[in-house]
This record gives sequence, structure tokens and C-alpha cells, in this order.
Amino acid sequence: MGDPGSIEARHDRALEVFDRFNAGSVDAERAARAMERRLGALGTFAVEFIMGDLWSRPQLSRRDRSLVVVSVLMAQARDEELEAHIGIGLNHGLTRTEVDELLLQVAAYAGYPAAMASSRRVDAVWKRLDGTDRVEGRAPATRKSDEQRRADGADVFRTLSGRADLGADAVAALLDGALADVGDLALRFAFGEVWSRSELSRRDRSLSVIAILGALGAEAELSFHAPGGIRHGLTPTEVDEVFVQLIGYAGFPRAVSGLRAARAAIARMPAGS
Repeated sequence: MGDPGSIEARHDRALEVFDRFNAGSVDAERAARAMERRLGALGTFAVEFIMGDLWSRPQLSRRDRSLVVVSVLMAQARDEELEAHIGIGLNHGLTRTEVDELLLQVAAYAGYPAAMASSRRVDAVWKRLDGTDRVEGRAPATRKSDEQRRADGADVFRTLSGRADLGADAVAALLDGALADVGDLALRFAFGEVWSRSELSRRDRSLSVIAILGALGAEAELSFHAPGGIRHGLTPTEVDEVFVQLIGYAGFPRAVSGLRAARAAIARMPAGS
């Protein structure tokens, strides 16, 4: 655990984060003081702890932290906070396409009601930025046959599970045997449609899903997706850091439970897998 440094150093880090949040468009010191006047201790900790401690950590990039936070806020359908963090994410390097794509991960892992509610908040940001009253130009998904969905889904499952030896039929049989129709639909839709899209890397999809599962308290699913994230290019430190970030956006209990489940699953990974 790193030295948190002095009060002054933490405050300076917080102001730097605040400035980056807003792309230099506000006086960070003045805005921080305004938060304290309006929110009291809640405002103090929003600046000093959330920005000065969590967002200042080097173990995960600001862009990746925004991806985690936007995913969690979408999964929780946190309207006002989501709109604010979409703008922050753009300032940290997320693209509009990537933000739109996170809605699909949320649809699959937190449900369509959360994704649809969040899509309205995403549209509100795009309309405000573009000065329009309608969002247009999104491309529909490519329509696939069931055979193609199974093949693409099997490829995703192999990269998540490390089971490169399994063909499409074997993957389908494995998931059907374990989860019946839920497994079949996971293969065809979650893996075969959402995960196989190129608009977001598999590494970033793993980052999003691990964050969503942590926020929802889905420890059993983390036992599969945390090792999957390692196989998709995340480091154990980056996986840990997802749960550090969750402290501020889903609370300590979810962060602690998720971290324990993820670490245990990663520790069980066979060497070289």
C-alpha cells in the first residue's frame, strides 16, 4: 500500500483530477470549495477521497477508470451521475462508440431495463454536445445466423475460459449441460453477439463486465470472468484496481466481496493458462 502523502499533496492530486474531469474549463479550487459549501463533509470527501485518493492511483489509467465507472453507473441506472461521467470519460479518452458499446455489455449483464434507461442518459449527453434534439446515425447490429452466432460465441468462450481445445459443438454441449437454455442463450447472444463485436476490445469488455459483476455482487460469475479478464490481457493488479474504484461507486461491501472472489479465482488458474 502506497504512502498517501500529506494533506496538501492529496489535495493537489484531487485538484489535478478535478481539472482533468472538466478539461480545464473550471477553476478546480473554486469548484471544490463550492462542493464543500453545498454538500458539507460529503463534498469534502468527494474531492479529497474520490478524486485525491481513488482517481489519482496509477495502477489503472484514467480512461480505464472511466470505463469502469460508466459501466457501473449504467448498470445501476444512476441518471445524473452517469451523464456527468460520460462527459468525464470523453475527457479521459473514451470515444462515443465505446460509450454506446458499453450499453450492450450492460444489457447482457445487468439487464435491458438498466441499459434502456442508461441509453436515454447517453442520448441526452450526445444531444447536448451536438446541439440537436435527436441522435441519429447509429448502425444496427449485423444480423447473424444461429450457426454463426454459435461459432462466434464459441470463439469468445474459448478466450474467456482458456479452453482452446473445444470446438463449437463441444462449447455448446458444455454450456447446455451446465445451464440448459440459459447456457444456450449465453452462447448465442452474450458471447456470439455482444462479445464478438469489434467496437470494443475483449480486454475492455472484460474490464466492464468485471466492474458490473462486482457492483451487482455476482461473485459466482466473477469466478469465471476474473480469470477471463486475465486471458484477455488485464493484469492481476488491474483486476484488483477495478474493486478499488468500486469503493467509491458501489461501496466497500461490494468492493471487498468482489475482490475476494476475483483473487481466489485468479489464484486457481492453471499455470500458463
